[in-house]
Amino acid sequence: MNAPLNGRTQQYHHGDLRRALLDHAAAAISESGVAKVSLRELARRAGVSHAAPTHHFGSREGLLTALAAQGFHALADLMHSAQEQTADFAEMGVAYVQFALSHPAHFEVMFQPHLHQGDDPALRAAQQRAGELLYGTPTPPGTGTRDAGIAAWSLVHGFATLWLSNALPAEQDTPPEQRARQAIHAFLDGRNNGRPAANDG
Repeated sequence: MNAPLNGRTQQYHHGDLRRALLDHAAAAISESGVAKVSLRELARRAGVSHAAPTHHFGSREGLLTALAAQGFHALADLMHSAQEQTADFAEMGVAYVQFALSHPAHFEVMFQPHLHQGDDPALRAAQQRAGELLYGTPTPPGTGTRDAGIAAWSLVHGFATLWLSNALPAEQDTPPEQRARQAIHAFLDGRNNGRPAANDG
């Protein structure tokens, strides 16, 4: 189930409705997929007038743009926290996977540009913030290249996508975070020509 990224109250005050509508949108996507999301259905779920979602987002595309921006900021928060707490590139990748698995609706929307208003300033700022962590700095140990960062991003994004699709072979009693950690360290070992990756245990 998609966990709320913001608090939701029974009565909406001072901007709570916008956050609540985003929470309802994430829940609807988790249940039925992004193709079935509509502003009318969103209003019904929130128990507000049909005009309320339009007032906040303008259109369905505007709603999905806001949801994507919210997701990119939350992803950046998790990856930055992992960086600050561990100083370990691998743990930043694990944080990426954790975000995708705990917020599948955001993850589904974030990387589909045809769903967004690409020139939206809030979305572009959120994408840039996450992008600096995803493929900017820091880079994998021993590489120092942006290409290696993109390769590592591709690894964790692919892992999360395969896991959410139930496409990975079952491995009893091994949580997805641990399997992701193993995959990341295998990648780093390969990048280091067989030398042990940093913090590999």
